[in-house]
Amino acid sequence: MEAADTRVSNEQWLEEVYQKLLVKMKKECERIGTMIPYSTRDGKYHDLDVPGGIYFWTNGFWPGMLWQMYEATGDEAYRKAAEGAEERLSETLQGFDKLDHDVGFLFLLSAVADYRKTNNMESRRRGLHAANLLAGRYNLAGRFIRAWNDEVGAMIAKGRNMSGGMIIDCLMNIPLLYWASEETGDPRFAQIAINHAKTAQQYIVREDGSCNHIVIFNSETGEFVDNPGGQGYEKGSSWSRGQSWAVYGFALSYRHTRDESFLNTAKRCAHYCISNMAVSDWLPLVDYRAPEEPVKYDSTAGMITACGLLELAEHVGEHEKKLYIKAAFNILRACDEKFSNWDPEQDSIVDGGTFFYHDPDGKNTEVPIIYGDYYFIEAILRLKGKALFAW
Repeated sequence: MEAADTRVSNEQWLEEVYQKLLVKMKKECERIGTMIPYSTRDGKYHDLDVPGGIYFWTNGFWPGMLWQMYEATGDEAYRKAAEGAEERLSETLQGFDKLDHDVGFLFLLSAVADYRKTNNMESRRRGLHAANLLAGRYNLAGRFIRAWNDEVGAMIAKGRNMSGGMIIDCLMNIPLLYWASEETGDPRFAQIAINHAKTAQQYIVREDGSCNHIVIFNSETGEFVDNPGGQGYEKGSSWSRGQSWAVYGFALSYRHTRDESFLNTAKRCAHYCISNMAVSDWLPLVDYRAPEEPVKYDSTAGMITACGLLELAEHVGEHEKKLYIKAAFNILRACDEKFSNWDPEQDSIVDGGTFFYHDPDGKNTEVPIIYGDYYFIEAILRLKGKALFAW
């Protein structure tokens, strides 16, 4: 079935959403400015209301939203707020021991976006600093980038030592390394990114296009140890946000390398996502292999998948791209209809985000999460031809 009211064409829906986005984001920019938000309480964002404060992995998404809106509108208020948020994030480079593989999320959407748009050389230095930190996490024996620091890894991997751990999410961080190679002419960064992506192909992506979230290796020998369940329902299940990282991440690796194996892997993961969402009214469940009850959604997985499908559409033939664009519209329209809040006096656009399946108190289940809004905005602006390429 179609995602929403089929009497409204995709083009009409897109224009209506874009106009609402202009109003909503203008108001949010005025209220939030250089704050760094995550989720809402009573309809309002609060600054750095996250564990780990300034070091939390989602802190680049608000400046990313601002740079996207600046690209689309040219409104200087977005640029000034984005620069202020980036300046705050730059503090983390002085406490680099608290950072992990998510420096890509932090600095691609802030400093690198700034440099791409304004040629700010200080932003370039910040981006390259972050790229060196990410490259420094590369495990030579296992040919992967270590994901988390021990305390975070132990929490999510249920007590497991994560010194030899990689996760599917990192496919969205390694574009920082591709950018660093392109910027400096030094192939080492891209070589690390390619090796990591190849390891993910081998150990994370299954034959049917579903994915593990986590893979653990012996950090000294590089030998495979285990693939625990992570943020999905259980070991061997199919965490939807992980699936979305795979679709978009492998498509981006293809963009940067032209390695056909990455494009084919992205397609396989995309077809798996499309087939699963087509039977749930284009609404992404938290895990595609969880019990039917209780029903748990994660709108953020839908937003990321839609962006990945639109990226894929740029790299395939004219007739094939229709599949990916139509599926992206179906997901976006379904999630907009069920989860969007267009009240300009309330913060956040997309509700229904779920951080992980087994949430004991429900505080992170079907709530507004900043990266859901970022990817929704990126998808809408891609479809309008107004997006800033951030990856």
